Amino acid sequence: MKKYNNLFSEITSFRNLLLASRNARKSKRHLTYVAKFEMNLENELHQLKEELLTKTYQPGNYREFLIYVPKKRMISAAPYRDRIVHHAVCNVIEPIFERSFIHDSYANRKGKGTHLAINRFEEFARKNKYVLKCDLSKYFPSIDHRLLKTVVREKIICSDTLWLIDKIIDNSNAQQPVYEYFSGDDLFTPFERRRGIPIGNLTSQFLANVFLNKLDHYIKEKLHCKNYLRYVDDFVLFSNNKRELWHMKKEIDLFLDSFRLSANKNKTKIYHTENGVKFLGFKLFKDFRLIQRENIVRAKKRFARIEQAIIEKKVDKDFVIHSVNGWLGHAVHANTFKLVQKMQIIYPLTFRCLTQ
Repeated sequence: MKKYNNLFSEITSFRNLLLASRNARKSKRHLTYVAKFEMNLENELHQLKEELLTKTYQPGNYREFLIYVPKKRMISAAPYRDRIVHHAVCNVIEPIFERSFIHDSYANRKGKGTHLAINRFEEFARKNKYVLKCDLSKYFPSIDHRLLKTVVREKIICSDTLWLIDKIIDNSNAQQPVYEYFSGDDLFTPFERRRGIPIGNLTSQFLANVFLNKLDHYIKEKLHCKNYLRYVDDFVLFSNNKRELWHMKKEIDLFLDSFRLSANKNKTKIYHTENGVKFLGFKLFKDFRLIQRENIVRAKKRFARIEQAIIEKKVDKDFVIHSVNGWLGHAVHANTFKLVQKMQIIYPLTFRCLTQ
């Protein structure tokens, strides 16, 4: 396996930091803290570069908030200058790891995404009777820092770059507590090992992908599953033999144990592809797809609030257009012609904003 050295000068170059700042500010230029940083951009980037080169750089504190859709999760927002550092690191190390990713890993990768993953799912479903749908239990809060650093070191040997990556990992804020025992643990092991990286970080999304890349290769090369795909911590294996899938599940459980991860027992099941399977917000069949019922319920509640706000003249038209187009952009990827018509009838004021 090729290892990479002498990356730090590229990460800390002014050119790369400038590119990182441009990536970090996308869709955020209107925010006060971004505008303030941009007003003194050159000096800010030179200061950041100096801190990195002298190893005096210290990440700031995260701003935390909860989201409740589709489930309750804590999102962590790093200070803006730290986000620039995250982009600077990923600009350089992402291509290195990208070469080792399997074709059917779809999350947080250029040229991939949910809709391509869904297309691939349907392609596999048309060829197979059964699908093993797996979901990892509390994935981001469970990622073991020591093991994550070990995986990164399999490709990167630049000590300065490793110092910075370790600094980012070590500065992770406290996540949802996960105290689970794995093979070889003693009574205190789960309390002695640091775990959890913040959802919301660019580096977290990328490193979470790197961490599960070994699982991808294990399933493809050791278990010889030809029809397999993964999106973050949701992954599916297809086969015409249900017994084969049960065997693969047992082997995957053992592999996950070695990475101090476990499958969510309530969500890891084998389904018949003829009956449709919920995946990435849709219910997927071999020849058509539907939006999941819970997503439709959420959309109706949102449109009902917008409809009332329009009546009371308490909502901006641009906000309404953005909300409706966002939902339509999702709905268009399913068989939803009749559903969209029904929504237009139920919420006429909301959808009328698109034509006025």
